[in-house]
Amino acid sequence: MARVSVISGGGTGIGRATAERFARDGDRVVLLGRRAEVLETAADDLRARVAGAEVSTRAVDLAEPAQVEDLCAELAQRYGRVDVLVNNAGGNVEIGAPAEATKGLAGAAAHWTGNFRSNVLTAVLLTEGLRDSLASPGGRVVLLSSIAAFRGSGTGSYAAAKAALHPYVYDLAGSLGPRGVTVNAVAPGYIEDTEFFRGGMTDARRRVLVEQTDTGRAGVPEDAAETVHWLCSPGAGHVTGQIVQVNGGARKGN
Repeated sequence: MARVSVISGGGTGIGRATAERFARDGDRVVLLGRRAEVLETAADDLRARVAGAEVSTRAVDLAEPAQVEDLCAELAQRYGRVDVLVNNAGGNVEIGAPAEATKGLAGAAAHWTGNFRSNVLTAVLLTEGLRDSLASPGGRVVLLSSIAAFRGSGTGSYAAAKAALHPYVYDLAGSLGPRGVTVNAVAPGYIEDTEFFRGGMTDARRRVLVEQTDTGRAGVPEDAAETVHWLCSPGAGHVTGQIVQVNGGARKGN
């Protein structure tokens, strides 16, 4: 029986690449995100690229408990179980924020609250909502963290939000392990071809980030997607409670 793989933030970047990787395995893939048109475009592209791909979409704000409750009820009714859950939704609300929104304590509060909602609540609410639906044994949960969780993001709130996912991974691994469900995180470094930087990456900044790697290149979405895929494979059945960094060896600087 084909696995059911639910991927948040599945319309672009790492989420989109991960969805294609699972679709090529024959999984029934569910793409989640806030923008219905982006999800539908991604789903159409997947069907065109992967023969026979079964892809569905659902627009939802994963930081809103009521919306997540409705979503999880729909998934339970439609599929009965979830084999793979990839929590990829998120982003840095500070990037591209208007200047007036960055000033004073009000700006700080907006950044910290916004990044907590975008990166922590989206993962926690979806995971908790689907906890009872996770396949047992054999279920897989992966959360997307960031290199920023280890070395900072320059302003604090994004890095702190991603770092908050790590103890959640440890706690989940402990509570779900007896059911045969593994829980891990993938922490990418600089990944090109994503919406994260929203066109704000200068050539000079890109050179710095590439020079920080041991491999001498920028990451691509498929680098993270392949790692997520392995963590969700039978071969990784004894790997849980881990934060796997995918950054080409980049360790210092921010």
